[in-house]
Amino acid sequence: MALRDLFRRGGNEAAPPPAPEPEAPKAGFLTRLRQGLSRSTARITEGIGALFTKRTLDDAALDDLQDLLIQADLGVAASGRIIAAFRRTRFGREVTDQEVREALADEIAEILAPVALPLVPDATLAPHVILVVGVNGTGKTTTIAKLAALWKEQGLSPMLVAGDTFRAAAVSQLRVWGERTGCPVISGADGADAAGLAFDALKAAREAKADVLLVDTAGRLHNKADLMAELAKVVRVIRKLEPAAPHSVLLVLDATTGQNAIQQVRVFGEMVAVTGLVVTKLDGSAKGGVVVALAHEFGLPVHAVGVGEQAGDLRPFEARAFARSLVGLDEAQGA
Repeated sequence: MALRDLFRRGGNEAAPPPAPEPEAPKAGFLTRLRQGLSRSTARITEGIGALFTKRTLDDAALDDLQDLLIQADLGVAASGRIIAAFRRTRFGREVTDQEVREALADEIAEILAPVALPLVPDATLAPHVILVVGVNGTGKTTTIAKLAALWKEQGLSPMLVAGDTFRAAAVSQLRVWGERTGCPVISGADGADAAGLAFDALKAAREAKADVLLVDTAGRLHNKADLMAELAKVVRVIRKLEPAAPHSVLLVLDATTGQNAIQQVRVFGEMVAVTGLVVTKLDGSAKGGVVVALAHEFGLPVHAVGVGEQAGDLRPFEARAFARSLVGLDEAQGA
């Protein structure tokens, strides 16, 4: 799938951001996904190889496999579901590591398929307001920039709001990306009121007939009460102009945090109605299995995954490709 199709079917935050690269060829997607998941894949495949050369799938084998899946950050609940399926369909059979990986990929894909959903800006909203949340360091600002670049390429007119007003680096980074993509960026003075800034940006977006308004936000979870109050105020204030806004709330998660990502979904769910997820930094993590845990636990749409630092490394989330890559299988092997 071409990068420009990421949402048509539907990084670190240090400045300055890397220059955009030419779009990778369509055939390169699966290779880059496998490369991005290589550390997570190694954890699972090496464990399966050690456990299943040729072994009967009995209670002891299933216990060992469940332990391996939990250690690979698939979570207790999702791992239990997968083991239950193995017990129903394969218990007592003699299996090889290849057979286990094939079956595991199928079970993981079944968990992921319902959440592999695109985020499609609604052209009738003018603008479609997207509030982007997450803790500092997850890649919120670069994710916003990449989404803006993609939608700009599709002929839409995005506008960006530098709403993390307490982090000068985030503001300056978004401005640089705005210049590179040709997208206007609304920003204020250091420490400016984020809600007021979002309100003014929504007025400006309406006047400019922008298609999408992407609002960056602070992510200071060490002071949860203040952050909750700030997000609630942003929502309350923009609803004075648009009662249905924000139309989407996108939570950006860092895959390297593993199971901590689950707690972040819970915490932000208490603050604001999260509608979808983006999981970044899979290329630097051995904990890519957490995507499976997230899908099973919350059922929230996973719109995209990040497998690198460049603009072209924000990729569409596809359940089958992700599942097979996670267990070290080529897509073509099961086609």
